[in-house]
Amino acid sequence: MRFAPSEKVSFPALLAALEAAGGETRLRILALLGEAELTVTELMAILGQSQPRVSRHLKLLVEAGLIDRHREGAWAFFRLGESQVVEAIRDRIVALLDTDDPAIAADKHRLAAVRSERKSHAEAYFARHATDWNRIRALHVAEARVEAALLDVLGNASIDSVLDLGTGTGRILEVLAPRASRAVGLDVSPAMLSIARNRLDEAGLRRVQLRQGDAYALPGDLNRFDLVILHQVLHYLDDPARAVREAARALKPGGRLVVVDFAPHREEALREHHAHRRLGFAVHEIEGFLADAGIAPVTAHTVSPAPGDSATLAVSLWLGRDSRIEGDFPLPNSSFRSSFATEVA
Repeated sequence: MRFAPSEKVSFPALLAALEAAGGETRLRILALLGEAELTVTELMAILGQSQPRVSRHLKLLVEAGLIDRHREGAWAFFRLGESQVVEAIRDRIVALLDTDDPAIAADKHRLAAVRSERKSHAEAYFARHATDWNRIRALHVAEARVEAALLDVLGNASIDSVLDLGTGTGRILEVLAPRASRAVGLDVSPAMLSIARNRLDEAGLRRVQLRQGDAYALPGDLNRFDLVILHQVLHYLDDPARAVREAARALKPGGRLVVVDFAPHREEALREHHAHRRLGFAVHEIEGFLADAGIAPVTAHTVSPAPGDSATLAVSLWLGRDSRIEGDFPLPNSSFRSSFATEVA
């Protein structure tokens, strides 16, 4: 928790934040949003208050900058704001609350019921599509091996902020968010975000943001990330180069971009039945995408099926760095093409 922000805030802004946090219902809302992102409907159920009343309190908190509002299809989700000053004010106030207070304890009990309902919806959606997902998983190398390769590629370098584009079930955030102070997942599908929200909630990752959005056109406030991930996303897209350019735009100068996707293959069924637009990517294609986006190569690996493995598809990982600043992460002197020679058996 950060109680000594480096930035300063005007007297009127500070007063507005303190006044907004001072109401009973608004204080309860802050405590709840410290646990999970919630909709107006969910807050109504927890607080036992009408929609106009809850909306009025939310409006005051949003105007004071204490919370943020974002849309997912027809739904609007509310979460704690990101300003460093607001975070210091809000976290100190919420930290002082007695969790055994009857009102706070009752709110958390009702929040548990909301989470249980979310879990049921997510599990039902997953069950309807599990056959297709399991069929695809059986074709490629185990996800555990790919995740291990990803962690190896990233090394021990610190991660202040990570953006996972096409987050899907939220698994990559589950792996990387504990290493970051800011983690955001973006996906175009509200149903997938529901699954991700449930997964991250069960993992106890309370401060991860999930947003609905298009990888071709990122929201303007999604920028200045240390690390951006495109994990098994590009093969669904008609214009993967455009998505790579957009991902690069979200980086801080010198930030890192990771692409994880299939190596070239011939499984036409993935295109015919599972909406894959591309059957993997060759080295020269990723080379062009990254170069056009101003990303310099660092390294790449291919995780191939092991001998006797029933899987047939290899998965490649490419790591590049924003070329505006090289920083202290060494870039190879060899050509980009030669940097793709490493294979993980």
